[in-house]
Amino acid sequence: MAHFAQILNGVIQNVIVVHNNELLVDGVEVEQVGIDFCHNLLGGTWKQTSYNGNFRKQYAGVGYKYDAVADVFISPEPYPSWTLDSNHDWQPPTPRPEVGMWTWNEAGLKWVENV
Repeated sequence: MAHFAQILNGVIQNVIVVHNNELLVDGVEVEQVGIDFCHNLLGGTWKQTSYNGNFRKQYAGVGYKYDAVADVFISPEPYPSWTLDSNHDWQPPTPRPEVGMWTWNEAGLKWVENV
């Protein structure tokens, strides 16, 4: 099964499953055929997403953003203090300690160990 994300103003609105047969051209899956199928069915702008993250960085979810220049889906910002790095991953102001279980405390802008 193929998955397609509906994009409005760069934000994922919906993700649907499309049978692989809907993507076939001479026995080969073609993304544009799936995009056209979704558009004809529901309107809007669509991009294929990979459930196992094989392309476009990661699986798109509702509320994720689509970066058309990098052609990747970006998860929602986890905290206001975190920044997006050049690999499109959210990074905290300070790295998480490597040993132990930690939770980010946004009010204190620090990692708090889970006990």
